[in-house]
Formats: sequence, C-alpha cells, structure tokens
Amino acid sequence: MLMTLDQLNRLSAEQAKGEFLKCCGSTAWATKMCDARPFADNDSLSAEADAVCESLNEEDWLEAFRAHPKIGETKAATDQSQQAQGWSAQEQLGVENAARETVDELAQKNHDYEARFGFIFIVCATGKSPEEMLTILKSRIGNDRHDELLIAAEEQRKITRLRLEKLLSQ
Repeated sequence: MLMTLDQLNRLSAEQAKGEFLKCCGSTAWATKMCDARPFADNDSLSAEADAVCESLNEEDWLEAFRAHPKIGETKAATDQSQQAQGWSAQEQLGVENAARETVDELAQKNHDYEARFGFIFIVCATGKSPEEMLTILKSRIGNDRHDELLIAAEEQRKITRLRLEKLLSQ
C-alpha cells in the first residue's frame, strides 16, 4: 500500500514503526525515524534516514540484516511483512532466471560468507544481475569482519532509501 508523506506523518507511533520496519529491519532505526516525525518533505525524510543509519551500532545492523532473505532465497531469518517480502523478491528478480551453476555458486558462497562473518551477505541487488552479485560477493569475502560490516551497513542504507521511495507515493 502506497502512502503519502503526510499520511506517514499522521500514523500512530505503532503504525509508523511498522511501516519503517518494512524499509529497514532495525528496531532502533524504525523507532528513531518514528520519533523524528513529522517530516517536511521527502528530502528531510531521506536526510534523517541517513543520519539515523549513521547512529546505529553493530547489533542494530545485524538485526536489519536478519530481515533480508539470502540472495537467491525467499525467506528471511526474521518475519517480514508481505510488502517487504514482495520488495525483496523484486530486488532479486534476476536470480530466479539465472543459470543453475550461478545459483548453486551463489548458495555456496552465501554459506561461506555467513560462516566467515556471522551474518548474511547484504548487497543492494536492485538492477544487478546474478553474475554481478556473485562477483561482488567473491570480492568482499576476503575482507576483515569490521570492514565488511561497514560495507554491508552501507548496502543496507541504500536498500533502506530505495524502500522508503517505494513506500511513499509522490
């Protein structure tokens, strides 16, 4: 369900938090965004979303990551709303038509990545082919955990911004 910024501003705190959680699975992020309302315009909403992202700690990011399915999968570690599930499916659209070898290698590298870092591989998949995502995954798996957490958090921020745009109609 699309809504306007004015409608988002007028939701109850509980309803607004639910809408924000569709965009980013961090409870801290959703709560801070809820508390920052009302937003004057989409630019101020985006600026606040970025500022709140900057304030999150590792546990907040890990919670956000758990709200995403692994690349090539449809179910996240935590419950997602139907709308968030739909967005995840859209974002990963190319994977379902990928070559079997690519899908298999993505699954194996996802497993290796999660075993190495303790969280799933996060990439802003919108507009990326399965082969591009696999190349990105391979390039990041050699990072140290601290650097990779920062990269994954930046990818989550990009996803969050895209989902905020999807949430709101112009």
